[in-house]
Amino acid sequence: MPVNSVTCKLMGSVFELKIIDEDQKKATENLQLGINEIKRLENLLTEFDDTSYTSLINLNAGKSAVKVPEEVFQIIQRSNDLSSLTNGYFDISVGPLKKIYQFKNEVFEMPSKKNIIRTLQKVGYPYIELNSNEQTIFLKRTEMHISFAAIGKGYAADAVKQLWKKNGINSGYINASGDLTAFGHNENNKLWNVGIANPDNQESVLFYVPLNNASVATSGDYEQHFIYNNTRYSHNINPKTGTPIKGIKSVSVFSPSAELSDALATAVYAMGTKKGIDFINQLPQTHTIIIDEKNTINFSQDLQYESIS
Repeated sequence: MPVNSVTCKLMGSVFELKIIDEDQKKATENLQLGINEIKRLENLLTEFDDTSYTSLINLNAGKSAVKVPEEVFQIIQRSNDLSSLTNGYFDISVGPLKKIYQFKNEVFEMPSKKNIIRTLQKVGYPYIELNSNEQTIFLKRTEMHISFAAIGKGYAADAVKQLWKKNGINSGYINASGDLTAFGHNENNKLWNVGIANPDNQESVLFYVPLNNASVATSGDYEQHFIYNNTRYSHNINPKTGTPIKGIKSVSVFSPSAELSDALATAVYAMGTKKGIDFINQLPQTHTIIIDEKNTINFSQDLQYESIS
């Protein structure tokens, strides 16, 4: 079966799109449609363009509500629902906390507790007010800031998958810098397999997990971490405590939706191993692999995988 693929940088990530189809012209057209869809969503949701709806919402924090398209309204509504589901461990308003950490400085200094507490007042999904009648978003507190960095790639992958299926594509995948959404079968007519990397050596694969019309997203500190007072911390912030995450090197979450996997990987990373495993075990068709700071590998219940010996 012919393989058609394309790679491009979008949403701050390297996307690889692949389609398995006998009709090469159809595959090529759909690859381009996929790229166009990701570009459209990037323009719609980016926080780095002053004219985007995300920027307008942020600029009007504490001042006024902003009318947004239905698509933007719904992703914010789903984000708040996910925040509620995860008890606030996933939160698109975590941005102000990231601003008080100078991770790129050669010598890291932890912000004062007073600064963290003060900044936490600008964070929290309950302060994102949605008016469904007017289709408006209002950030209730000044200097609040929302971002779709932890859910946007997943939303885009789901959108491309839905578009391809609507166009009669039966097999393919969307790979967003290692977060994989796959459906159908590969060129050998087998289920797609995703490799779970060793967080200390990204070239080394620990397990292969088959993806049956499913998505996997990974959060971890393998690319961005630092040592402070002999403790390893991530550049990711726990939205409930306002401090960098520690204790976990890697979290991979498998679910039927890329958007859900994306958000839950972020949430479980902040929850910690035990709380994260217990949480995932309560969700249908959802699984996780957590590698902690001691390199202990923890699995949720009923996860099917193939170990590399």
